[in-house]
Amino acid sequence: MMDNTRSISASEVYGRLLNYVKPYWPAFTAAVFAMAIYAGTETGLAAMMKPLMDGSFVNKDADTIKFIPLALIALFLIRGAANFVTAYGLGWVARNVIKQLRTEMFERLITLPASYYDQSTSGQLMSKLLYDVEQVAEAATDAVLTMIRDTLTIIGLLAWMIYINGMLSLIILLTVPLIALLVYKVSYRFRRISKTIQDSMGDVGHVSNEIIEGHREVKTFGSQDYELKRFDIINQQNRRQRMKMITTDAISQPIIQLISVLGLSGVIYIATLPDMLDKISAGSFISFITAMFMLLTPLKRLTKVNGKIQAGIAAAQSVFNLLDQHAESDTGTKVIGRSKGDIQYQDVAFSYSTSNGTVLDNISFHAKPGQTIAFVGHSGSGKTTLVSLLARFYPSSSGQILIDGIDINELKLSELRNQISLVNQQVVLFNDTIANNIAYGQNQHVSNNQIIAAAKAAHAWDFIQRLPQGLATQVGQNGVLLSGGQRQRLAIARALLRDAPILILDEATASLDSEAERHIQAALEALMKQRTTLVIAHRLSTIEKADQIIVMHNGHIIETGNHTELLAKGQHYAELYRLQFQEK
Repeated sequence: MMDNTRSISASEVYGRLLNYVKPYWPAFTAAVFAMAIYAGTETGLAAMMKPLMDGSFVNKDADTIKFIPLALIALFLIRGAANFVTAYGLGWVARNVIKQLRTEMFERLITLPASYYDQSTSGQLMSKLLYDVEQVAEAATDAVLTMIRDTLTIIGLLAWMIYINGMLSLIILLTVPLIALLVYKVSYRFRRISKTIQDSMGDVGHVSNEIIEGHREVKTFGSQDYELKRFDIINQQNRRQRMKMITTDAISQPIIQLISVLGLSGVIYIATLPDMLDKISAGSFISFITAMFMLLTPLKRLTKVNGKIQAGIAAAQSVFNLLDQHAESDTGTKVIGRSKGDIQYQDVAFSYSTSNGTVLDNISFHAKPGQTIAFVGHSGSGKTTLVSLLARFYPSSSGQILIDGIDINELKLSELRNQISLVNQQVVLFNDTIANNIAYGQNQHVSNNQIIAAAKAAHAWDFIQRLPQGLATQVGQNGVLLSGGQRQRLAIARALLRDAPILILDEATASLDSEAERHIQAALEALMKQRTTLVIAHRLSTIEKADQIIVMHNGHIIETGNHTELLAKGQHYAELYRLQFQEK
């Protein structure tokens, strides 16, 4: 797979995220304006200390004594309203951004080529869609709220302090470069650790998903202890990375606060010198000290939120790397309506990667409309890969595949796949009703009668009728509430209902017992008369009537002919048939 993942800088991440915010700029602007008002109330609270001390306690001014309580009530009413507008507005914007990101990620996931899924685990992809996006949400709400509101608060408080006494304020300002340097160093470490945490979360999701899907195998083979140890390794890795984040956060905060308190102590010492006491009133001094102490809280929040911001940046980089993956190539423009089902492979070769060698080499055959072509051979001979090329799940390395004389690369991808029905050995059913699983992928409304007809043709109607809710029965995740044979018959019913001119059967009867297989074979034989069928079969008894049987070995065609001809040759096919006959 050609992975176009690249490193995305923090500034580029911010830029791309801002593009998602643009459609909601009125709400975002209102939230920022409310933040500014909230920050102003912080400065107002510190400023109110001056008239409170000088007017109420020193001068005992009656008007001031009456005004201060009312002013405090008004201040906190404004503060509460501003806080609501900020939290709700910013949260609304953030959740809309996350919804859009998730939608785009899901759209990308359903258009990514099969090769991407071959090299990615479901746990890693789920971690991106669920965990990483939520990390972006935290950075877009809590972090942005703290960054903007507390920065404005600090600026307001510093401005008030400078207004009261510029010299004392200078002492506080001298600590700013030291704090900025420390925050810069911590930010880099936070971002690096956050990336590792995201990777470890993907591993946790991957192993958990394997256990959930393979719980029967785990129990049957008594592998609980092994799986616990395997999970413990990745869980411990996740814990260690989290502790690195916590340790960095826990060390950086006290250091930053110590720097701030050193500046604060210096101010208190100088402000209480006899010469300075003569120049500053009690109210101004208390107001200045109040502002200084109020600085510590937003400063603490700013240093604490740095971890969330860096985690959000790392998460956004992960999200954008997924969005930047190339979708399946779809450069075709031709439309053919309903195909005749004429299929030709001409000198087709394929390899998953140059390092793994050739999987298919010099594959050529012609399936005429209505014919059944069967592929047999040992596991790993390339049978499934060969038919996967027809649906363009993978691009062929060389050669041509033609449908009705047209190179499949010239057809629109949707047009090509509209010509094909597929029944895999590994049946995929969705956690939905039986009716919806049979009708899956239909571009137009399908009646119950059509669904029932397909179910009957696939010999699935008998067991469907016996279920409590019939067609409305929920099948569970991947059809877990049904037997293997029942799932297989639903998949065949789905292919029958699709009524495509080309049918691919990849071990389609593998999960059926002998009696059910005979019924299905009868249904499939009737179906095959109207369409071109490519069959991958392990049970050779199911393909004796195929028009042509192609025997494959190590990615090459080593023998072709019908059942009778190949038995008469007494070579590879005859040997496979003899071995299966002996097994019986």
